[in-house]
Amino acid sequence: MSFDLKLHAYRLLMDEPFFACLSRKIEKREDRSIPTAGVRVCPDSAQFEMLYNPDFLASLPEEHIKGVLKHEFYHLIFEHVTSRKPEGVPHKTWNIAADLAINSHLVGELPEMACMPGVGPFENLPKLKSAEWYLKNITDDQVDQCGGEGSGEPGEGGEPQPGTGQLDDHSGWDEDSQSPAQEAANQMAKERLKQAMKEAAGEASKSPNGWGSIGGELKKDIMKKLETKVDWKKVLRYFIKTSQRASKSSTVRRINKRYAYIHPGKKVKRQAKIAIAIDQSGSVSDEMLEKFFGELNKLSKLAAFTVIPFDTKVNEKLVYEWGKGKRHKAERVMCGGTCFDAPTDYINKRGDFDGVIILTDMEAPAPKACRAQRMWMTDERGASRPYFQTRERVIKID
Repeated sequence: MSFDLKLHAYRLLMDEPFFACLSRKIEKREDRSIPTAGVRVCPDSAQFEMLYNPDFLASLPEEHIKGVLKHEFYHLIFEHVTSRKPEGVPHKTWNIAADLAINSHLVGELPEMACMPGVGPFENLPKLKSAEWYLKNITDDQVDQCGGEGSGEPGEGGEPQPGTGQLDDHSGWDEDSQSPAQEAANQMAKERLKQAMKEAAGEASKSPNGWGSIGGELKKDIMKKLETKVDWKKVLRYFIKTSQRASKSSTVRRINKRYAYIHPGKKVKRQAKIAIAIDQSGSVSDEMLEKFFGELNKLSKLAAFTVIPFDTKVNEKLVYEWGKGKRHKAERVMCGGTCFDAPTDYINKRGDFDGVIILTDMEAPAPKACRAQRMWMTDERGASRPYFQTRERVIKID
């Protein structure tokens, strides 16, 4: 019988409301090509996912499975996955520093081989410091005494020595970190995680178990991260760029790298078709409309926009195509209530959009599912107290 991590996560985290909620937001996938487990940003979906070797987890007692889950989620909370490794620092050294910072919060919850401040080669190091602090204070000799990812340094009898192992797989953390595609995926994943952490903090605050094993200082650090201001303009640009599709065409103006001067080269064109649904209700302020349109004017070279004004319906006569590189002014062309199913039905019926952006105050019931990826742009009230809960991105315009 296959090891079902989702089932174990649900049961083992019942007394950890914050981690339980966060766990529900993270996709989990079997991968026997890695020795243990690991988290990464999926470049295709721009979401965090946890990969795990079912044989490794099945070999652990339940308290250690729980510890491994929390270890992976701490990597997300501390932004180790999306923060660039400091330039010139070896991959292994940065991984160990990150693990030391996390494992300080998991004393007694992990396999004995996991590297830990105060144990084995790190016995001189204090607990509860940041990854950056450990990076400055660990020595090359201490790093050399540790095994690779998912293993410890063998001792007598071949068993890993305590405190000498890297518990999980960190591959992919800094691969292609300079590429625009990975940067975009990381930014979107961070925004989604922040939304998930807000929901998790809300659940923890209401639960009889409170924040579970998360201490007061760490809780303050998490809440401080949630208060960090998000650059909505960057998120908007990333959303549009990650929606782009590539098309290739032959051109004699480029040299074919394989058959130079025999066959024409290839020209790659990236373009996205984005639906811009504009809530026409009076509670959507003119100021928010103007800010939003001002940014779209700057981004119109990246995508083909179709503007869809709506209230409780969509009047197709008012829908218009925004010419590439053209400028438009924000204007109100309808007046009424709000029904998100109206633009969703129109968009799904057309079926030719790569992404959907809805500008709204979020004051209406939840809509149907959308065939294209969808993002919501709203004001302070809409972001903090929406009429409905959604796993889709909700971005505040400020």
